[in-house]
Amino acid sequence: MTASKSSRARNARAKRAQRAQVNVARNGGAAAGGADRNGTAVKASPTVKASPTVKAGSQSRAVATRGGVPDRRGARGAALAQEAAEAPGRTTVPLWFQLLTFGLALAGLGVSIYLTIAHFTESALLGCSESGAVNCTKVTTSPQSYVFGIPVAVLGLAFFVAAVALMSPWAWRSARREIHLIRLASLVVGIGFVLYLVYAELFIIGAICLYCTSVHAITFLLFGLTVFAAAAWGLPERQRS
Repeated sequence: MTASKSSRARNARAKRAQRAQVNVARNGGAAAGGADRNGTAVKASPTVKASPTVKAGSQSRAVATRGGVPDRRGARGAALAQEAAEAPGRTTVPLWFQLLTFGLALAGLGVSIYLTIAHFTESALLGCSESGAVNCTKVTTSPQSYVFGIPVAVLGLAFFVAAVALMSPWAWRSARREIHLIRLASLVVGIGFVLYLVYAELFIIGAICLYCTSVHAITFLLFGLTVFAAAAWGLPERQRS
């Protein structure tokens, strides 16, 4: 009887130990399975590489580049440069140049007005000799003082009225290409007419008028400055409709 109880006790202890081992095995397997399942889930979802997003910053914070190189002028300077490049009509002729040509045109207009008045009033020109190589009266009363029946003084007056408008700072700053072309074409015509008058004074009349010579010199200067401006700073581009 005692041996039987002892045997049953041993069997009971053995069963409990066996159950404990099974439970430990099950718990460990479950934990390993969970870890495996988690690892599998992580591996199964590959990391998606997001494409680089372009952040649209404000214009003032944007870094402008010129040819791939950062523009050291800053965003504001780059914006102004781009605006100037996109404005084909904007002129780069400096202000001093505009005022110089405008002043010369006004001077030519003043002399032309005086010559026109003297022509129609038939009065002698002040400070001009009437004998020798310098003889204003001989020049202003010669047949060459008329072209197609129009007094040369009147033609000069009309020319310089147009020149004052074309040489004004407002005309120089105009974005209209036609204005700059008309200025250049008018000076080409004017210089051709002046060459004819100089030839007439020297080889036909045989005398020189100081006032006429001053008008010729002003026309030469305006012609040279206008051609220089076209070569140095160019003409505005043709505006697209």
